[in-house]
Amino acid sequence: MNRLLGRFRTLPLRARLSMLVAAAVAFAVAAVSVTCWFIVQGKLYDEINADLKSSIPRAMPAAQVQTALTSCSQTPTGGLGFGGRFKGYTQLIKSDGTTCLLEGSTSLVKVSGSDKSFAASPDPNKAVLRNGTDKDGNAVRVLTTAVIVNTGDFDSRAMVQDTALMIAVPLKGTQATLNELALLLLLVSGIGVLGAGAAGLAVARAGLRPVDKLTEAVEHVARTEDLSVRIPVEEESDDEIARLSRSFNSMTSSLANSRELQQQLIADAGHELRTPLTSLRTNIELLTRSEETGRPIPPADRKALLASVKAQMTELASLIGDLQELSRSEGQRGERVQIVALQDTVEAALRRARLRGPELTITADVQPWFVRAEPSALERAIVNILDNAVKFSPEGGKIEVTLERGVLTVRDHGPGIAEDELPHVFDRFWRSPSARALPGSGLGLSIVARTVQQAGGDVTLARASGGGTVATVRLPGAPTVPPDSA
Repeated sequence: MNRLLGRFRTLPLRARLSMLVAAAVAFAVAAVSVTCWFIVQGKLYDEINADLKSSIPRAMPAAQVQTALTSCSQTPTGGLGFGGRFKGYTQLIKSDGTTCLLEGSTSLVKVSGSDKSFAASPDPNKAVLRNGTDKDGNAVRVLTTAVIVNTGDFDSRAMVQDTALMIAVPLKGTQATLNELALLLLLVSGIGVLGAGAAGLAVARAGLRPVDKLTEAVEHVARTEDLSVRIPVEEESDDEIARLSRSFNSMTSSLANSRELQQQLIADAGHELRTPLTSLRTNIELLTRSEETGRPIPPADRKALLASVKAQMTELASLIGDLQELSRSEGQRGERVQIVALQDTVEAALRRARLRGPELTITADVQPWFVRAEPSALERAIVNILDNAVKFSPEGGKIEVTLERGVLTVRDHGPGIAEDELPHVFDRFWRSPSARALPGSGLGLSIVARTVQQAGGDVTLARASGGGTVATVRLPGAPTVPPDSA
């Protein structure tokens, strides 16, 4: 059985569907055919039983029955027949199994134990019906009943004890009818099963045609990596195949967008890396040539070159760190999400900002708030926002930071952002024309937007009234708080 199931599972899907349809139809046809055959058999036997019961004589002459029983033999005896109105087998039977034919009967019916038992205790209100055979082996339908005789006194009747009357009719015609019906049902069933198998194959082919198209599309994508393939789907269709096709189209569209973003990221990263690498190479070549030629560089120039090399290396390290942050998958992030005290994260970011801008005045009003986020990514995002404020604040300027009910606001008093530049501030590698001379990779605010969105919040940048820029971060509160923060 397991081997058959294993072979069945290896068959193509349309073949399995066709076989299942054919098997289901075969089962249904077989059940209907068998039920029909038994119903017809029951109806035919009911008619035969009715004929047998109607053939039971109302009464038989007592003297002739007694004479027949006294000289009972297996040859027909005169005077006890039914006057030719019944064509079948008629015989008397005693409780010991002795039988004698009556007029009109040509053969004996084989006696069973139930016939003997009935003859031993006859009941005029009952009759035994059964299938049997005659002495030649032909099938017959037998009715065994009590023997009722006419005593001759005012039409009075009496039952003969220890004796029963057996009436039988041949079943040859009935069995022939049932055999023909069985053959006909078998023929119709076979044609039905074959037709169902063919119809199942046709339906499977038609129903799986969209799956074939989907398979071809998947194979095409795997072979050519062409993510522009789309499977046509009817808008009003909502079956499983249509949903699968829509899901495939959505997947290829997402993959195409992801590839486009990846290519754009690589191109932008290459462009951004080219500048510091070129500067770094130039500075190192100058230092190397000085050593090779033996002509030393003036100390001031040498110090400036080394400072430039250090700055370019710092910028490269920062850019690589930002690229690593952007390349992290959602699954890697999800493993580290936990409940974070936002006020502690803001305080840690403020300490780093004060070190980077010691000449600035940074004020803070921070209220407790808990969020679900990745701690290190959230701190990096807040540090990036504060770094932007420090970078664009004039010397001796002021930065105001507030955190109230999940809304973090960072306001600086720098030159601000032009209105036409606001839609691009969160794009990867985008830098304001006025800020391109300043250090940075153009990825800081992009990382901020991604981190805040992953935490379920949103971030905006706008021009502040009176000059400068205001950054606003809104983060939803966590459903629970750590026990040690209560």
